Amino acid sequence: MALTLTKLLLFSFLFISTVLTAKSQLSTSKQKNLTRFHVYAQDKNTAPNATIVNVAQASTTNQSATSFGLVKVADDPLTEGPEMSSKNLGRLQGMVTSASQSEVAVLMSINFVFTEGKYNGSSLTVVGRNELFLEVRELSIVGGTGLFRLARGYVLTSTYSADLNTGALVLLYDFFVYHY
Repeated sequence: MALTLTKLLLFSFLFISTVLTAKSQLSTSKQKNLTRFHVYAQDKNTAPNATIVNVAQASTTNQSATSFGLVKVADDPLTEGPEMSSKNLGRLQGMVTSASQSEVAVLMSINFVFTEGKYNGSSLTVVGRNELFLEVRELSIVGGTGLFRLARGYVLTSTYSADLNTGALVLLYDFFVYHY
């Protein structure tokens, strides 16, 4: 019995040390990179060809000064420059929820899906509170795919332009992404 216990302890020690060594080599084998870039989202909230639409709302949303309870989904073009005619880089896709009863603030859960350019085939996932009337807002980067696998960081967003007559809104997203 003592021999079996000794063998079990020895095997456990060797197994754990092998796993820890492999994990240590894996975590140090790749260098963490900081990538900075910006894109523009072309948001259109009126028909025809709206890129953001209401999909649900609470029974009290229409009486709320902040649109509390309103849920929208977005599928906006991402461009290299602020003009709609500039190079297309991908899509901003996700959900925007009016989540404050006292401020005009939304909860954003969005993916930046890159289909052209340097980041083609990659995506970034962004989640956070967006106080719409602030000049610059900060959201968290919580993950990514492709070149941005294991991404973390933040994105600063601001309104580049707004046209109330056409419902067109151009948003600037300035990324600070840590990835491997």
